[in-house]
Formats: sequence, structure tokens, C-alpha cells
Amino acid sequence: MLSQEATNLLHLSLIQGIGTKTVQFLIKILGSAEKVLNASPQELEKIDGLSPAARERLVQKRLGCPLERELELIDEFGCQIVTLYDAAYPPLLKEIDTPPLLLYVRGEFKQEDALSIAIVGSRDAKDYGRRVSYQLSYQLAKRGLTVVSGFAKGIDTCAHRGALEASGRTIAVMGNGLSLIYPAGNSEWVEKIIESGALISEFPMGMKPRAENFPRRNRIISGLTFGTVVVEASNRSGALITARLASEQGREVFAVPGEIFSELSTGTHKLIDNGAKLISTVDDLLEALPQYALRQISTLTPTQESDRNIESSETPSVLKGELEQTSSTTSTEKKDPAFVAPPPDLTADEKTVFNAIELPSSHIDTIVRTTQLPISQVSSLLLMLELKGAIQQLPGKQFTKLSV
Repeated sequence: MLSQEATNLLHLSLIQGIGTKTVQFLIKILGSAEKVLNASPQELEKIDGLSPAARERLVQKRLGCPLERELELIDEFGCQIVTLYDAAYPPLLKEIDTPPLLLYVRGEFKQEDALSIAIVGSRDAKDYGRRVSYQLSYQLAKRGLTVVSGFAKGIDTCAHRGALEASGRTIAVMGNGLSLIYPAGNSEWVEKIIESGALISEFPMGMKPRAENFPRRNRIISGLTFGTVVVEASNRSGALITARLASEQGREVFAVPGEIFSELSTGTHKLIDNGAKLISTVDDLLEALPQYALRQISTLTPTQESDRNIESSETPSVLKGELEQTSSTTSTEKKDPAFVAPPPDLTADEKTVFNAIELPSSHIDTIVRTTQLPISQVSSLLLMLELKGAIQQLPGKQFTKLSV
């Protein structure tokens, strides 16, 4: 049951042409949402800084949808309304320039959601991007961070899935009202996200997924989090909008290097060129977070065993086949402790980087000098080798080979 003040704020939010800043401005002057709704034309006339157009809209109160129907849908779908003035409103989101006046929530916010990272990228993700998104999300969730994304196909779906299958929390920020599921193909994840996080939106319950909604949605994705990770994005990807908004909000921007011949790597590599932090492991990301956040994050260290857990029977079938690998070594190789054979499924470039790693370990700068390849390409290849279980990153940008 909504409080009267929440209902009044909902009513104000439905008035066409009245934005969050106008509502905040008027509440500061008049004292409450109820007084704003009940203000006479004469009272509104006396308020300096209120435009004639806004004044007229407040007098006419033309709603985008009927208030009664909106309240019915909120009740029907079990939504909460969290307003900008509630204690439950996400603290990081409140800091951005234009926080939503209210959020529709299916599920719930928890205190631990303040420790969160956004993972975004292409809807048309390749196998590489889906693997990276899933594994980063899985490992972040295992460390107690909430994973935020936009519920779209591709990278977003794998991010939500990774967090859920790590028994962690995830928040899906929708570009439509919560009475609709878009894309429909993700309907199987709705209840799981509600149980382990939340579906949220700033749009009225019946709002359809319009193109202009998604850039607005993106500021919430970045605003909820300490930083945004972009995995696979072309130069035209909406994920780059999220990255730009994160930067404008003073949040960290991370980019995963991609396959150098892929169109879906052009946007991420451009971000790296423009100053985004290149990451190839979860530790790269965690090292960039604020110290107060790091103190609250689980100190779980990635191990070969935890990597195997990602590849366990709980791993979704769409990813499981991509993560499995075969291995074979000759009896001579097994007897030589100074020799680690490369897995048989490596590309020529991956094998070059693998062979450049000396025992017991090599620094990334040494690998770059040995291979004479660009650092962005080496980082991408190292990430692929790690995903294939061929190598492991150690502290200090050191890499070691794993016996197979």
C-alpha cells in the first residue's frame, strides 16, 4: 500500500511535461508533493523560476496515463514505489545530476546493493563476449557485489545469468514499464531476478519499450554503481552511452579488450584509447574501486578450483560447450617440470603469447616485448587464454601457465 505522499509523487510524475527537477524545486518551495498538486494558479504565479509552460501543465494536470489504472497495475504486479525522498532509495543513484523522482521496483533493494558494478555491451554479442560477461559477473557476485545491467539480449542477459548462477544479486534496469517484459525471450529470468535482486524502471507501468527510453535508462544503470564495464561494443553501441554517462557521473569506466578483427571490439578499444581502464580479470576491476568499498568486499581469491566451479554442471548449456576444453601432453612433456604444453585448441596468436610466458611467471610487459605485439592485443589474448584455463593471472600483472 502506497503512502499518501508516495501517491502524490506518483501523480506528479504522471503529469506530462513535468520533470524531476521541477518537482524537486516546487517541493522545496511549497513543502510537500500534496501542496504542489493542490497549488492554485495564483500560488504558482508567484513562484519565481517556474516557467509559464510548466505552470500551465501543473494547472491542467494532463496525465500520461490515469492514476487509478497505474495504482491498479502497481498492485497487480506486486511493485513497490521507492521515491527520491525514501531511505530505501539507492544512495549512489541519488548523487547523479538527474536522479529519477521515483522507481518502480519488483523485488527489493538491499543495503549490500550499494556495492555494485554495471556490465553492459552488445545485444548481438559473440561467444567471446558472452563468456566474458558471464564469468566477470559470476566472479563479482561470488565476491559479494551486485551486478547491474539492462536486461537486453546478449551481454546483459549473460551478466544477469552469471550473478544468479553464483547465488548473487542482480538488478535489471528496464527501458519500459514493469507490466511488460522486453525482450520476451528473457521472461524465464524474471522471477529469478525478483527473488535475488530487482527489476526496476522509472517509466509508468504500461510504458512500451521506445527507442528514446533507453538512453534515459542507461543513466540509471551507471548511476547505481561504482563503475561500468563495457564488454563487446561497436562504435554505435548504446553501451558507449552508458560509459559516457558513468564518466560524467564521476564513476569508473572499464573496458574488456576484444578480438582485434571484430566490429564489436571497435567501441571497447576506443574507450581504452580514451582513458577507460583496460581489464582482463576481476582483480583488475577491484583494484580500481574506492578503498572504503574494497574493505567491504569479500576477500575470496580466484583459484583454479573456483574457475572450475564456473564450468560446473550449473553452467548454462549455451556457455558450457564454449568453456570446455580437452588437453593432451606427451609422456616426455609430463616428465619435464620446465615444460607446459599449450592446450590443443589455441589459435596461432594465443599459442604465441602462451609460449612467451616463462616459468614460473612473466610480467605482461615482458610478454609484450617477447611477442612484439601491441599491448591491447596481448591483453585480449591473455584474457582468452585465462578463459580457456591455459593461464592464470597473479598479483602485479604476472601470468603463469597452468598444467593441463
